[in-house]
Amino acid sequence: MLVTTPEKWDVVTRKSVGDVALSQIVRLLILDEVHLLHEDRGPVLESLVARTIRQVESTQSMIRILGLSATLPNYLDVASFLHVNPYIGLFFFDSRFRPVPLGQTFVGVKATNKIQQLHDMEEICYNKVLEQVKNGHQVMVFVHARNATVRTAMGLIEIAKNHGEIGFFQPNQGADYGHCEKQIQRSRNKEMKEMFPEGFGIHHAGMLRSDRSMMEGMFSKGHLKVLVCTATLAWGVNLPAHAVIIKGTQIYDAKRGTLVDLGILDVMQIFGRAGRPQFDKYGEGTIITTHDKLSHYLTLLTQQNPIESQFLDRLADNLNAEIALGTVTNVEEAVKWLSYTYLFVRMRANPLAYGINHKAYQMDPSLMLYRKELVVEAGRKLDKARMIRFEERTGYYASTDMGRTASHFYIRYNTIETFNEMFNSQRTEADIFSIVSKAEEFDQLKVRDEELDELDQLLSNYCELPAAGGVENGYGKINVLLQTYISRGEVDSFSLISDLGYVAQNSARIVRALFEIALRKRWPAMTYRLLTLCKVIDKRLWGFAHPLRQFPNLSHLVLNRLEEKKLTVDKLKEMRKDEIGHMLHHVNIGQSVKQCAHQIPAITMEANIQPITRTVLRVRLVITPDFRWHDQVHGSVGEPWWLWVEDPINDHIYHSEHILLQKKQVVSEEPQHIVFTIPIFEPLPSQYYIRAVSDRWLGAEAVCIINFQNLILPERHPPHTELLDLQPLPVTALGNPEFESLFKFTHFNPIQTQIFHTLYHTDTNVLLGAPTGSGKTIAAEMAMFRVFSQYPGAKVVYIAPMKALVRERIEDWKVRIEEQLGKKVVELTGDVTPDMRAISQADLIVTTPEKWDGVSRSWQNRSYVQKVAILIIDEIHLLGEDRGPVLEVIVSRTNFISSHTSKRVRVVGLSTALANARDLADWLGIGQVGLFNFRPSVRPVPLEVHIHGFPGQHYCPRMASMNKPTFQAIRSHSPAKPVLIFVSSRRQTRLTALDLIAYLATEDNPKQWLHQDEREIEVIIATVRDSNLKLTLAFGIGMHHAGLHERDRKTVEELFVNCKIQVLIATSTLAWGVNFPAHLVVVKGTEYYDGKTRRYVDYPITDVLQMMGRAGRPQFDDQGKAVILVHDIKKDFYKKFLYEPFPVESSLLSVLPDHLNAEVAAGTISSKQDAMDYITWTYFFRRLVMNPSYYSLEDVSHESINKFLSNLVEKSLRDLECSYCLEIKEDDQTIEPLTYGRISSYYYLKHQTIRTFKERLRAELPLHELLSVLTDAEEFSELPVRHNEDQLNSQLAQQLPLKVNPHSYDSAHTKTHLLLQAHFSHAQLPCSDYNTDTKTVLDNTLRVCQAMLDVAANEGWLVAALSICNLVQMVVQGRWLHDSPLLTLPHVEQQHLYLFSKWANKKGRSSGGGAQRADRRTS
Repeated sequence: MLVTTPEKWDVVTRKSVGDVALSQIVRLLILDEVHLLHEDRGPVLESLVARTIRQVESTQSMIRILGLSATLPNYLDVASFLHVNPYIGLFFFDSRFRPVPLGQTFVGVKATNKIQQLHDMEEICYNKVLEQVKNGHQVMVFVHARNATVRTAMGLIEIAKNHGEIGFFQPNQGADYGHCEKQIQRSRNKEMKEMFPEGFGIHHAGMLRSDRSMMEGMFSKGHLKVLVCTATLAWGVNLPAHAVIIKGTQIYDAKRGTLVDLGILDVMQIFGRAGRPQFDKYGEGTIITTHDKLSHYLTLLTQQNPIESQFLDRLADNLNAEIALGTVTNVEEAVKWLSYTYLFVRMRANPLAYGINHKAYQMDPSLMLYRKELVVEAGRKLDKARMIRFEERTGYYASTDMGRTASHFYIRYNTIETFNEMFNSQRTEADIFSIVSKAEEFDQLKVRDEELDELDQLLSNYCELPAAGGVENGYGKINVLLQTYISRGEVDSFSLISDLGYVAQNSARIVRALFEIALRKRWPAMTYRLLTLCKVIDKRLWGFAHPLRQFPNLSHLVLNRLEEKKLTVDKLKEMRKDEIGHMLHHVNIGQSVKQCAHQIPAITMEANIQPITRTVLRVRLVITPDFRWHDQVHGSVGEPWWLWVEDPINDHIYHSEHILLQKKQVVSEEPQHIVFTIPIFEPLPSQYYIRAVSDRWLGAEAVCIINFQNLILPERHPPHTELLDLQPLPVTALGNPEFESLFKFTHFNPIQTQIFHTLYHTDTNVLLGAPTGSGKTIAAEMAMFRVFSQYPGAKVVYIAPMKALVRERIEDWKVRIEEQLGKKVVELTGDVTPDMRAISQADLIVTTPEKWDGVSRSWQNRSYVQKVAILIIDEIHLLGEDRGPVLEVIVSRTNFISSHTSKRVRVVGLSTALANARDLADWLGIGQVGLFNFRPSVRPVPLEVHIHGFPGQHYCPRMASMNKPTFQAIRSHSPAKPVLIFVSSRRQTRLTALDLIAYLATEDNPKQWLHQDEREIEVIIATVRDSNLKLTLAFGIGMHHAGLHERDRKTVEELFVNCKIQVLIATSTLAWGVNFPAHLVVVKGTEYYDGKTRRYVDYPITDVLQMMGRAGRPQFDDQGKAVILVHDIKKDFYKKFLYEPFPVESSLLSVLPDHLNAEVAAGTISSKQDAMDYITWTYFFRRLVMNPSYYSLEDVSHESINKFLSNLVEKSLRDLECSYCLEIKEDDQTIEPLTYGRISSYYYLKHQTIRTFKERLRAELPLHELLSVLTDAEEFSELPVRHNEDQLNSQLAQQLPLKVNPHSYDSAHTKTHLLLQAHFSHAQLPCSDYNTDTKTVLDNTLRVCQAMLDVAANEGWLVAALSICNLVQMVVQGRWLHDSPLLTLPHVEQQHLYLFSKWANKKGRSSGGGAQRADRRTS
């Protein structure tokens, strides 16, 4: 249950934070004092109720609203505003229902002279008070200014003393009284202390919380007879008295700067405090006012006026909030949004009050035109202030950074106008203070005459910066107060104390907003200055103060000495504690000073730069925390930092992000890796700075310089192949009717026509770079047909980088090539491993890189590898990704084999358009003929791309804010044609689908995306297993991810391909695996959660291109649309690379040892020189020469390269030697493979795994230790541990028999351990992701176990070998070793075992009948 003020809840619901916004968990919203709609704060309530009710309508999940209010004349209006059913939910009790009847007295003072009036009022007030006190009642006197409380109380005491009647007021000297008096004496408030013995008290919002509650306590105990207070007491504190007197009805309104009449709601609220339900029979309320106002209050209290809406004053701000939230995106929606406000209810009931004349109302009874006028006008205002972009022609609103900042930090429209006018990148700290003090938020603070002297003192004592405007002006006063607050100055007068609190609260928020604006405008110096100021206000310390002043446990003496001696934090860290003690003349303090110095957050940064092209630089930043974590000082979560890259000469920020150093990273000192790209310009600047600044701590920052002195930019890229204007070639050109019959079309497309001759009539190696969707598969088929017709008996190997792609090709080719052509097609992947005979008989082998690498490693003794005539590698541009090295090794090996066996193997590489195709071509041994690299724009269907940036540090809320734009993209680009939405995780598929359904719910036809009869779809839905899918399919939305059951996936695919459902939301793997083109592709977010580094990282650019490539269906569309929604800081990067191709670099370096080991084991490499030669065959070598800085090679002279390579070989072989894989002989040249190297190569394991086995396996190991050796294998470190899965792991661990290390729930190895245990125990897994993860683990486990077995056998350890065999049995059967062997039978579960034990007892008797009986039971 949250108890909050309207403003606070408004701020919270303005941001969509977390993937489930807070407001979506709310089921009940209670609004107290709804009649405040009439006051200045009414608009907040209106926007809250409107937002809540719209949310209910769109999400279809009920939120109950309960409004409580004083009696209202027009309660029916408020009821219809709250959407209350008037017959059931409306309860109205008027004044007859008061628990204590109220006697009301109205006194009018006739005197017109001001002084006389005041005097008469005092007199009357005193008489009324005395009368009540004599009767033994307590009285509350309400006045309307804080200082008037003291004045009135002192005045009453004086009159009482003059009349000699003070005795009536003095408190009874009871037992409790002395204790109370002691308490009062402790207070700092001197007037309060003076009055207490006389029985008077005061109470107002300017007093300290403790003093106020003391007064309330004394009054309720009866020690105070009279309490003089302001109206806040009536609202905020439930403190009744028998009699209530309102003295004077004029109240000073700071906004208007004049006196106005007390509102009737206040009068009612104050009168409501008269009469204490448990003690009094009746209460008395008295108003003392001037005679002319008397009738006014009489009529108001007897016939009340309806309450009106104040929403128009705040229309612009509230509209901006809705636009920033994404719930209002055009004029039409804004008009609809206004219909949910109280303003709309009252405009129809009382149009004249809102300036709508009678005629206009008759013409437009629903006020559509008038509402439109209002929102257009507000839109123009916001557009002028740059808070939104408003296109009047189309009526679309688009939110800007400025508007979002204003909405999130609750900053008003006028303040933003002030910022636009006065704020620029050259402002100093003093300027910023004066800008802040001119914010509209502070308009109501006026300078009171009695404060001037004190403000002057504050200005001279505490202000470090000149205060513009001086103390006579309102904004000068605010400036002085803000600086006083930072300097921790003492303030005396009440009014200033309360103003000080108000200024401190608001300015912190405004400076944060300015900081965000500066960061978005990319002004480094300004951003830094503002971030420091934010912390200055938060910590109440000036920036030049010693950073250790942020620790409250150090005394002032110590801190002052530190500042005098100029001991910086860095110096303190280096000194010993006794040295510090001597310097500070205080021996014992050294220890705690040193502790504090080490607790100030500090980090070290190392940057490594790699040029990608001549204009884009990739920066890999390693951040290492360098401080001691202490929960009391740092909390228990993490320390937030801001990081940006600045160019000091041009004063520009090229990249910025917010990072959180987690507690566990700090404690374990594990570095955090951050990768981002920044632009560079020629001529090269001398340097950029990477600056990291703590978000919470002054003096905690780090700078890292990126130096461009030795940077060598990569070579310029050669031009693309031009697409020639050729006559499309008919299929008959193949000259073989069998082949021709396989195609459904009659002519090849332009790209296929241009490459036909090279592929079908020559044997040269070919590299084809063409955009996705241009028919590259058919190009591959042409090359295959050549082999089938020219070299019968030779084999074709087709390598696709993902299992999904292999599956797709197999499904297609099993039909076309096996059934129609009669050629044998075999799949070879981790899931399917056919026997040797099937492989040796196959004509076409479709496989993944790893599998083919494993098979071709021992090519000398596998005849079928030598029979391969052509190697077709699909998506060869994936060389640059994690799995690239394997492709590199395969091709290098193939070329190596061809050079050794005089039989050439043709290599055909297919890829998207490449930037550096020439390098790839050189490496593949392609001369002038055979390189086709078309530009990205040469697509059969042209593509229109829209990129939208979205702000927000956090991934989940950012994804949530993309849902509405996704919906609108579908509405505007593809209302009836198929749409593919790519998201990064299975969870996102679900969340996105549910949100889209919510938006559909508000449409006229919510099932507009379902193009099938509802009865038919219901039949299909009945067969679906996944509950979320059942729901979404009904709305024409499909979901597609690896966690779905195979059958469900097939169902969704079929429905989508046949256009029965219009929208498919899929994870990114679908982009590769399945060829479903759509008219519109939406890429929703370009990052995914990487379990290994535990953070969100970007998709490889190739993936994004692949997803975009799915847009546009060659046979139906004349153009495709792609909408890419990215994090706003990455927008520039994507703008650049989605239009010009991305160069492919090699990533062989990181895994070189494993591949060298394979070649050593196969006998291809037997000396260090061989290893060097081997490297020259690789693609890595080609790129090393072209882009040396990327691989941190200093220059490209012959000897540098030689030295670089020999170091590389040296290091890799050294690693392998440490892993017992090979032996370097005495001559330091010859290399001899060892058994462990062969095991590692044979089972395709990493050398670290073998090292682990060699070092941790012993002759006799119990099973549980074997299991942990197994799960610590390097192979499992890739298993993703997703967001929040550490909690799931810890819950899962509670249910499993073997304990794991409780501090490592976020480690992949621990998760593997738990998944295997769950597999043995048949435990319930927490979510569907864990099922696919288990599958991944089991795919690897067997070969790792077999390698373990070989290691044990090689050492001759029988016991260990047998235990490992048992472990293998456990893995295969999915049972623990001690489980009953009967459980391995299908359908036999734990609960059936007793049946078998019953038989065992009645052995001889009628076993037949028993068997039947048991059978019936188990089935």
